[in-house]
Amino acid sequence: MPDHQQTTRRGLFGWVLFDCAAQPFFTLVTTFVFAPFFAASLAATPAEGQELWGYATAAAGLVTALLAPLLGAIADATGARKPWIAGFAVPYLLACLALWFTAPGDPWSVAIALTAFALGTVAIEFASLFNNAMMGDLVPRSRLGRLSGAGWAMGYAGGLASLVLTLGFLAASPDTGRTLLGFEPLFGLDPATREGDRAAGPLSALWFVVFVLPLFLFTPDVPRRLAYGAAIRQGRARLVAALAEARRAPGVVRFLLANMIFADGLVALFAFGGIYAAGVLGWTTIQIGTFGILLTITGTAGALIGGWLDDRIGARPVILGALGGLFLCGLGIVSVDRDTILFVVEVTPASPGTLFSSAPDLMFLVLGAIIGAMAGPLQASARSLLVHLSPPERAGAFFGLFALSGKVTSFLAPLSVALVTAATGSQAAGMAVILVFFALGALVLSGVRQP
Repeated sequence: MPDHQQTTRRGLFGWVLFDCAAQPFFTLVTTFVFAPFFAASLAATPAEGQELWGYATAAAGLVTALLAPLLGAIADATGARKPWIAGFAVPYLLACLALWFTAPGDPWSVAIALTAFALGTVAIEFASLFNNAMMGDLVPRSRLGRLSGAGWAMGYAGGLASLVLTLGFLAASPDTGRTLLGFEPLFGLDPATREGDRAAGPLSALWFVVFVLPLFLFTPDVPRRLAYGAAIRQGRARLVAALAEARRAPGVVRFLLANMIFADGLVALFAFGGIYAAGVLGWTTIQIGTFGILLTITGTAGALIGGWLDDRIGARPVILGALGGLFLCGLGIVSVDRDTILFVVEVTPASPGTLFSSAPDLMFLVLGAIIGAMAGPLQASARSLLVHLSPPERAGAFFGLFALSGKVTSFLAPLSVALVTAATGSQAAGMAVILVFFALGALVLSGVRQP
């Protein structure tokens, strides 16, 4: 068992900073900058862009689901988790750098963008798996909620800072040639070829290198136990044992099933949120980025408050409350288009060249802010609940199962969005599918009892 007294504040801070290091990929690439750029400037139409992005997200989720449990069990056998994080950092950094080579009009850009996005997603998900598995070795279980919440809050802060940097100084409107703060882009980035949007990839790579260093320098890791060859053989046996133990552990299987469902919906919501705003409301990168700044601010606050509530009332009530909020806000978002809110209420469309000047824009903005406040506690409390439910000596294997449950059908929600969008030609109809995943996940989780 670990001696939690030996984990210094500097060591805990290093662990918390991993979320900050990884978050720009999800904020800049997956949601607010590169994904809308892909749909608006690389794909033939926004609807086709949403469809192709859905297929890439689904493929990355399927690969993660198939490999995560075995990798987690192997990591338990080897002991140390930091070498695994370093190993997956390499393909992640290469994928981020590749996103730069996706100029509009280049016939290879769509293939490069989708391949690099999928590879980067798989690599950062695996690195996060091993970072999460370190939690139980760092603090007592009575402090897991605050540690997890602090990590997610730091992640949102990193996403916010990287988004402000991108929108304020790098990504400019092709029409005005100016960034959100009114500057010409740094480093002579060309707005016409969307170099500022494409810079989201290299910036995510540089950000990761800078902010992951404290984890390797200061955060303690468990000693290495076995060589990798022996660990692979033992890891297979550990995975079988973990599966058997999970079936016997009260609530674990039900929790993993619930996580499989609602995590799938959350992945789809963030994957398509920016694309939906670009296609339905006609938002530009500047508007989507401003929206992302607001969302990350509310997400930071939500993760901190959720972590405190987690330790006070338990992870399960926090998760259920967050799922209820996400369902209601998601329903409100699909009720909005350029001249309608709540499905039937007609309003005046936005004035050209103004930010958030119409009722649909403002409603989308408010609902998105609440979604940010709900998403942080949902993700932070999900990983802390798993630590409460799982045996400490099998943390890696159980977090592998956690990644499996979060990814084994993670292709299903994006694929459902893609197929419904393709069948109806409506982005709103495709996004509405996500609500089913939140409702069903909450129903399954309601039967879990936290120890």
